[in-house]
Amino acid sequence: MAEENKETVSRHFIEVEIDKDLKEGVYDHVQTRFPPEPNGLLHIGHAKSILLNSGIAKEYDGRFLLRFDDTNPSKEKEEFMEAIIKDVDWLTEGYKEEIRYASDCFQEMYDAAVRLIKRGKAFISTLSAEEMREYRGTLTEPGKNDPDRERPAEESLRMFEEMKSGSVPDGAMTLRAKIDMSSPNINMRDPVIYRVAHIAHPRTGEQWCIYPMYDFAHPIEDAVEGTTHSLCTMEFEDHRPLYDWVIREAAPDAAAGERPWASVPRQIEFAKMYLTNVVTGKRYIKKLVEDKLVDGWDDPRLVTIAALRRRGYTPAALRNFITLSGISKAQSSSDMAMLEYCLREDLKLTTDRVMAVLDPVKLVIDNYPAGQTEMLTVENNKEAPERGTREVSFSGELYIEREDFMEEPPKKYFRLFPGNEVRLMNAYIVTCTSCEKDAEGNVTVVHCSYDPDTKSGMPGADKKVKGTIHWVDAATAVTAPVRVYESLIDEEKGVYNEEDGSVNLNPDSVKLCENAKLEAALGQAKGGDSFQFVRSGYFHADVKDSKEGAPVFHRIVSMKSSFRLPA
Repeated sequence: MAEENKETVSRHFIEVEIDKDLKEGVYDHVQTRFPPEPNGLLHIGHAKSILLNSGIAKEYDGRFLLRFDDTNPSKEKEEFMEAIIKDVDWLTEGYKEEIRYASDCFQEMYDAAVRLIKRGKAFISTLSAEEMREYRGTLTEPGKNDPDRERPAEESLRMFEEMKSGSVPDGAMTLRAKIDMSSPNINMRDPVIYRVAHIAHPRTGEQWCIYPMYDFAHPIEDAVEGTTHSLCTMEFEDHRPLYDWVIREAAPDAAAGERPWASVPRQIEFAKMYLTNVVTGKRYIKKLVEDKLVDGWDDPRLVTIAALRRRGYTPAALRNFITLSGISKAQSSSDMAMLEYCLREDLKLTTDRVMAVLDPVKLVIDNYPAGQTEMLTVENNKEAPERGTREVSFSGELYIEREDFMEEPPKKYFRLFPGNEVRLMNAYIVTCTSCEKDAEGNVTVVHCSYDPDTKSGMPGADKKVKGTIHWVDAATAVTAPVRVYESLIDEEKGVYNEEDGSVNLNPDSVKLCENAKLEAALGQAKGGDSFQFVRSGYFHADVKDSKEGAPVFHRIVSMKSSFRLPA
């Protein structure tokens, strides 16, 4: 149990229940699991479950399993399994997860089904899927008993063996639990627990042609593996009576020498993670991918875990976000702005602040000595001085942001315009003198003069000016493509189109700055490196598109937000 003498902190309801179970001796240890179906990639909603389950195991010095519920081989792929393992390892930062598969327990599930048949708790049905729906009833009307419900156990056992042998076509027979067709909980109305599917399984090959249904397989996996606390989202609350029924009625017979379950798991439900103005539905993400509206499951505009990792999000930011969102049974939505706040709080102390000009225009310092270059010592991060310093080159020709110059500025515009002074960050104060334009009237060069006594760190640097702008030395700048991402969703319309259910996409969700000018050192950035581009936001060298000596950057998150934590 977590130490009781630790500093007093607020504990969520799941921790309170686990404390109670341990104190009362229901369990002498804690084991949790995260059980994804490998039919797609995980998204931020799954991150909550991963971090909750792994975090609980870590808190109680317990065991955490990553278990693939691979009971439906028609939809499952090895590539999804590999991606999910990578997601979980990244999110938990390598916390000792053990990998298991539902298919590891196929024999135990089959044996449990045989026990149910022998005990009169399951039978073979020959109803078609359509007939079964008709017999099932509705939320307000009870169902009708299957005509095969009283089939003798011996006959059901023989037919179940025929199903297993491969002689029964798909859909011709199912194995149903015998519970209560009048139950107000539809999940308890004699659910199907096995079906025939002549499909090769990614891990077991042709060994099986019958596969257990999720609601039957899931509790048995927990019991066989030794899960103590089965933590899942609220939509499984109505399934809990069935899970408990399976564990109780299909339990091994100790008197007959059968090995008992490793544990009797306790299911506890918590509210899902909902985020405003993002696409989390797996089928919607899959359609965006298939229609090539996004760059795969890991497109940085999505909120799959792979996409968040590729974009440059950090596990620490996601953990903090989920902690702030809280663990409860009440459904609620969290604002994407809060997630971005958590990300900025992490990145602001863990990244170097560098200069990058996304929409460049040349700045010429007319009175700077021709051909001269000097090296300026610049702090990497003023808020984290332990990150040290770097050397940045400076010369008479620089690049600045196009928006940092205006010929006829509005009031309270403190950047460059004819006659105005600004400080070049970490360098000198300059005065704008003139500009050059092309035939279309676009500014191509801005001219200025500098005051050599105002270099940062010198006595003259105390001179007060209202504006400071960043720059990049034209002589050493590297050119790299930079993508500036905005929301994938048209936030004014909402996520989904009410008429056809499609996603309301923002046509301006990405802006490509093909000619961005960056500090020379950024030319050697490797995929996965993150930086703060001064004034522009936090940026990440794309792991997919960057090559050695030719990085491609994209924005992780902008610099500022209106979001504030409640007092």
